[in-house]
Amino acid sequence: MPAARLMPTAESAELIELTRSIADKELRPAVNEAERAHAFPREAFRTLGRAGLLSLPYPEEYGGGGQPYEVYLQVLEEIASAWAAVGVGVSVHALSCFGLFHAGTEEQKRRWLPDMLGGELLGAYCLSEAHAGSDPAAMRTRAVRDGEDYVITGSKAWTTHGGVADFYKVMARTSDDGARGISCFLVPASSAGLSADTPEDKMGLMSSVTATMLFDGVRIPAERRLGEEGQGLPIALAGLDSGRLGIAAVATGVAQAALDVAVTYAKERETFGKPVIDHQGLAFLLADMAAATESARATYLYAARLRDAGRPFSRQASIAKMIATDNAMKVTTDAVQVLGGAGYTRDFPVERYMRETKVMQIFEGTNQIQRMVISRDLARS
Repeated sequence: MPAARLMPTAESAELIELTRSIADKELRPAVNEAERAHAFPREAFRTLGRAGLLSLPYPEEYGGGGQPYEVYLQVLEEIASAWAAVGVGVSVHALSCFGLFHAGTEEQKRRWLPDMLGGELLGAYCLSEAHAGSDPAAMRTRAVRDGEDYVITGSKAWTTHGGVADFYKVMARTSDDGARGISCFLVPASSAGLSADTPEDKMGLMSSVTATMLFDGVRIPAERRLGEEGQGLPIALAGLDSGRLGIAAVATGVAQAALDVAVTYAKERETFGKPVIDHQGLAFLLADMAAATESARATYLYAARLRDAGRPFSRQASIAKMIATDNAMKVTTDAVQVLGGAGYTRDFPVERYMRETKVMQIFEGTNQIQRMVISRDLARS
């Protein structure tokens, strides 16, 4: 773990200590078995919710923690360093609540947000489709108005928590007006006609369920639309800026975990009569790993502080997501190298870290999309 965190308040420092305690007692002892069994850790989310760690960036009046993003992301990094799948799940859950908080009416927020933030209800986010991943404006899933209801038909791919969530934040087309024809809905998991396809058989994050969600004439009340018709894509994209910071923090947590394992191993393993860490070739590799991890942390914290100050942060969120996930991929790969043959076995977690970080370069917008976002923003500035 980081040698020390510079937290803005005594309360936030206590939150870090609480998170580390839960990670040590509840997450680390369970992660290996759950990952190998592909077992979804639903109880872990309840534990985090009851401790107030699922609701940190939301106001206290709705059951949130009232913490700045700078604090929330560092808590998220601590969770991910213990269990990446849970860290990803916390980030996705926060993203699933984003639309309700920022676009919902006061009545909607007071009605639904406290239960969503308390950990008893787990969220999922439905934006991508099989043919519309990096181009969400090409989505085909439709929501047709029928009296006081909407009827949703279509499918949503790559849904984290697909089939195990309690509610789904769904983007669906309400008109043929391109990007301006998409609306946002809050869909209960119990809705008739809503089901999950067979979960994806993934390279990593085995205990995190990812599935295509099938909407077969799912009827929901119009009061479950968030914002006005046609506002769905702006709601989705605004949430993605914050979600990208979440993934940056998760990737940094996994990189830190890999660095910790590599340093411990290099201190204990001896070759040619001295610890591996005393050989310059390995020592410099570890130094580069530390530099990559700490620079990723600094990058996401800068973007978070811009967000907390109410300033534009979209470009910085994309930079943070790109840098943190690319760095994590390199750090985890190098951690395997430090451990040598042992790193390629499942006796050590670094091979898992390496598999887990690969997808972080892909979801919440591929790193190629991040480069496009950054370059377009530069062109406008």
